Amino acid sequence: MKLLPSLKSASLAAILATSVAFPALAETPKDTFVIARNTADAITLDPAETFEFTGGRVLANLYERLFLFEPDNLTELVGGIAESYEFSDDGKKITVKLRPGLTFHSGNPVTATDVAYSLGRAIKLDKTPAFIIKQIGWTPENVDEAVVAVDDNTVEINILADISPALVLNLLSSSVASIVDMKEVQKHEVDGDMGYGWLKDHAAGSGPFKLKTWKANELFILEAFDDYRHGKPTMNRVVIRHVAEPSAQRLLLEKGDVDAAMELTADQLKGLAGNADVSAQQYPKGYLMYLATNMEHPVLSKPKVREALNYIVDYDGMVGSILDGQYKIHQNFWPSGMWAASMETPYSYDMDKAKALIAEAGVEPGTKITIDTLNKSPFKEVAQNIQASLKEVGIDSEIILSDGKTLWPKYRARKHELIVARWGPDYSDPHSNADAFAHNPDNRLEAKLTGKLTWRNAWDAEGLTELTNQAAAESDPEVRADIYADLQKKVREDSPFTIMFQAIGTFGQRANVEGFVNGVTSDQAYYRNVTKN
Repeated sequence: MKLLPSLKSASLAAILATSVAFPALAETPKDTFVIARNTADAITLDPAETFEFTGGRVLANLYERLFLFEPDNLTELVGGIAESYEFSDDGKKITVKLRPGLTFHSGNPVTATDVAYSLGRAIKLDKTPAFIIKQIGWTPENVDEAVVAVDDNTVEINILADISPALVLNLLSSSVASIVDMKEVQKHEVDGDMGYGWLKDHAAGSGPFKLKTWKANELFILEAFDDYRHGKPTMNRVVIRHVAEPSAQRLLLEKGDVDAAMELTADQLKGLAGNADVSAQQYPKGYLMYLATNMEHPVLSKPKVREALNYIVDYDGMVGSILDGQYKIHQNFWPSGMWAASMETPYSYDMDKAKALIAEAGVEPGTKITIDTLNKSPFKEVAQNIQASLKEVGIDSEIILSDGKTLWPKYRARKHELIVARWGPDYSDPHSNADAFAHNPDNRLEAKLTGKLTWRNAWDAEGLTELTNQAAAESDPEVRADIYADLQKKVREDSPFTIMFQAIGTFGQRANVEGFVNGVTSDQAYYRNVTKN
């Protein structure tokens, strides 16, 4: 991959000139959509491994899945590569017919063999997001028999777990189920790695855009795919620039150097008022911000301490200041605006109650803990607010700020004490978050169930694992909703999690841009409908 000059010293014109010729720019090219965002969390582009927000957004435009949510309607699951499907009478098999005539970016045809290979590859590599489709009962040993290419356009999907087929369709809409070009990937296989080394910074998809360049912590360049099934996108390319500071993003937006700035603060968004060239945008966002305690910690694992954490959070104060316009109070593991979400918010800032609970727990004054979080706003400010509240109840804390490449592996290895973190659904079914916040079939360290927040925080979720399984297998929607309401209440009242806020998606955009779609989940950011007038 060709290395590009650092964005710290290079103009957009110079960057683009490394792959296409452009004159000096006073604004972005008419056929190029340029985004400023903090991309520090991007560590891989392999669909079998990607589990970060930036990577998920990029994959949504490079790859397609059997089933997905189109940008025209983010509430209805439809076929992507799949043209039609049929459930067997016993609900244990789904026969899927593929759309004819689809091609990958390489020019290779999209076939049922690619589907079987892609799903099997994700299971066999068994990276963090594999847990999503492992719920179907697939293992490295059985997946080749479970997902079978009947012919070039037909694939049989066998359900080997006690879950409903409707839930399976949602599982197959997640990024880990992206369909890769088997022939292209196998060309780059090294020592039987199924292209794992190569796909970290390359792509082999059939989505609306092809990957031209990825330079970590600098930029992505995506190029339009001429033979995409919906037709070639209007934008010939999409450039995602790594700009860590919101103030720098705003400056670039107002100067016209970027078309969208994804992480502006509330004050910066308000500051756009009166500028006819830019506008503040909102979109539904399912990301949650939460506190989590490592249940192996001798102090933080105490029930009274965990209860006290619910009351040290200045919910209203932070929403009214550092989180203004970007987050709202939400205290349940399934985001509002989605089916079966609980809207109960029983906790409020109450230091007297928190102090009493800490005293009941027998915590020694001056007890020291660490708080891990991302080195970006608003996470560091939220951590500082919590640090101040902990000080009031007699607990001294040190904040450890890290980028995503450092923080998430540490969290997945259970090396934290208290963490301010975020989580978003992997697909639009409450089982997505229930499986993370309320399900842990094996709490042993060697189990390495890194995709489950229960396991990351060493919590066995006693009783809730079985209840989560019951909800997943239930076919009656009303009964499922009741079970999820109960699960959300139980997690809220006794777990390692203090769920605090739900994100409100906001960003700044140039006035001449239309059609940029952002959905609830991280893999519902779509660039193919973007136009400029």
